[in-house]
Amino acid sequence: MRNLGRQQRHNEAPERPACPGGQGGSALSQAGAPFEQSFVEMFDAHFQRLHRYLGRLSGEPDLAADLAQEAFVRLYRRGSLPDEPRAWLLTVAMNLLRNARSTHSRRRRLLTLVRGEGAPAAPSSAESAAVRDDLRRRVRAAVDGLPERDRHLLLLRAEGYSYRDIAAALQLNEASVGTLLARARRGFRAIYEGGSDAP
Repeated sequence: MRNLGRQQRHNEAPERPACPGGQGGSALSQAGAPFEQSFVEMFDAHFQRLHRYLGRLSGEPDLAADLAQEAFVRLYRRGSLPDEPRAWLLTVAMNLLRNARSTHSRRRRLLTLVRGEGAPAAPSSAESAAVRDDLRRRVRAAVDGLPERDRHLLLLRAEGYSYRDIAAALQLNEASVGTLLARARRGFRAIYEGGSDAP
């Protein structure tokens, strides 16, 4: 049901929702080009990167695809590109993820009450691809162990977002992003290497 990559681009973007003004492509971006064309260019250039960032942040590729798509749907419904479209998309996507996690957490608690037992917390695939799974688990644990801002900094930078995009999305001073990234990397290393000695 969920189609990623090229197939999603052709299935989702061409089925663009009607522009807010009712006329497809009538809204203009600040550059004067038709909004619809600018939107398609943004989607083609940034959907996969946003999807990967959300996937790494959440650990759930399907949820990441849904949220990345929803962020672009909201951009399309807006009818014009904001001044900083990449930062705008990141902010919307992070808010959507926060809301989704909150809803998921409530559903899990309810499911636990109904079943009278705990649902499995995280897949610990000890029997299949043990080494790879252990590495993934340790990286995920190290990422999850970071303060929220450090986590966002590292994952956004890993996806190639510029200091300017990161500063706008996280409401930071652009001049401080490099220092904060270095601190986040040290924090990640300390957690990761500390976990490697754990039994």
